[in-house]
Amino acid sequence: MNNYVLFSDSTLDLPQSICDELDVNIIPMSFTINEKEYLHYCDQRQMKISEFYSRLRDGENSTTSQINYNRFFKTFDTILSEGKDILYICFTSGMSGTYNTCLIALSDLKDKYPDRKIYVVDSLCASVGEGVFVMNVAKQKQEGMSLSELFQWAEDNKRNVCHWFVVDDLDHLKKGGRISSVAATFGKALQIKPLLSVDNDGKLKTVGKIRGNKKIFDTFLEHIKADGVNTNGQTVVIGHGDYLEGANTLADMLKAECLIKSAIIADIGPVIGTHTGTGMLALAFMGNRKF
Repeated sequence: MNNYVLFSDSTLDLPQSICDELDVNIIPMSFTINEKEYLHYCDQRQMKISEFYSRLRDGENSTTSQINYNRFFKTFDTILSEGKDILYICFTSGMSGTYNTCLIALSDLKDKYPDRKIYVVDSLCASVGEGVFVMNVAKQKQEGMSLSELFQWAEDNKRNVCHWFVVDDLDHLKKGGRISSVAATFGKALQIKPLLSVDNDGKLKTVGKIRGNKKIFDTFLEHIKADGVNTNGQTVVIGHGDYLEGANTLADMLKAECLIKSAIIADIGPVIGTHTGTGMLALAFMGNRKF
């Protein structure tokens, strides 16, 4: 039996039931809305995702912060003190300082537990892309892969995750500095929505513009056909920012064309949702990342 514990963080945007099924331990990330800080857990214990989006629609402001040193140290110290090793799949360093903070904590933990093994993987993935990656890592663990083997597998495959996002509310991208005020104004006036992806450095990249809802769904289908590898045997993840109708429509279209085995429909949590707003739609799968 593999005596190591698999960790990720709540930016992977998977339902708690999936994390439980795959035996993935989740470290919460924090967000602040109207000057009150909350931790986002996948089970939504401190704030329901539906409430978060309702408050965004009402004009309340939200900000986020990375996992701090103390949270990493305390979480991992508990596991290491039990004589277990750790593999942590971390939110991309291209969008957060979480990975670098984790490395500082792990350096101190290695001094305290010199006989224990602690591996951290900079996933270069975000949101449902991180979720798809962690799902595949967890399945390898369940099939008996050792800690060192799984760490190498994760490093070898992390750039094989394809992310596609379409953002409806441009104000949140503007607040986060992802697009200019001028671009946001013109985009809203012309009903143009940015098509985003994650590049090989784990950074968010604008790769196109979409006008009209039908084009959104057609674009997702085009990219899974072009970039996916054996997707008809895959479980993909579809994420949405309070846009369940769109997520269900996309899942139905993918299934109708026999492009996937199955789909997990997931709420985009408050940490990612702070920056993407309501109405966002995302698709993640294993394939060939092009950027």
